[in-house]
Amino acid sequence: MITKSAFRVIVAVAMLGLTACAGFESERADADGFDDKLKKNSGKLFGDINLVGGPDDEQTNSGIGVNGFLWRASLDTLSFLPLSSADPFGGVIITDWYAPPESPEERFKVTVYILGRELRADGVRVAVFRQKRDNRSDWADANTGEGTSTSLENAILTRARELRVSRGDE
Repeated sequence: MITKSAFRVIVAVAMLGLTACAGFESERADADGFDDKLKKNSGKLFGDINLVGGPDDEQTNSGIGVNGFLWRASLDTLSFLPLSSADPFGGVIITDWYAPPESPEERFKVTVYILGRELRADGVRVAVFRQKRDNRSDWADANTGEGTSTSLENAILTRARELRVSRGDE
């Protein structure tokens, strides 16, 4: 076992060794300095994701992790529903429950998944949830029509195409 005095000597030698290294200048392993990196990544979150856009951005990816046209079209198509959360980097839009004024005994919730950076027909998936009020005024899950999700996907794709065409005219 190490005695107290031997331990103190070891700690003192280690401290002296560490402070002796402070006088040496070392070169950075990376070629860019801090200021160069700051200029290069300005306007970006986490270095690679540009939030404010710039000359190097693709028109379809305006600083988000998914296709910009599908993202905007999804928000436009679901604009009548209250938004619960939207993650532009993961490509998920979740609405809150919505009861249409014409049928207050039922309510809907929609989740949109944008699956990539390209504007493709298989780039968006929609899940629609429906509930109806039962006899005790509780909400119970109900089936949606078979084509409800597909109809919303088609509406989003149509709007995305419109946005792309209008952007190409500029």
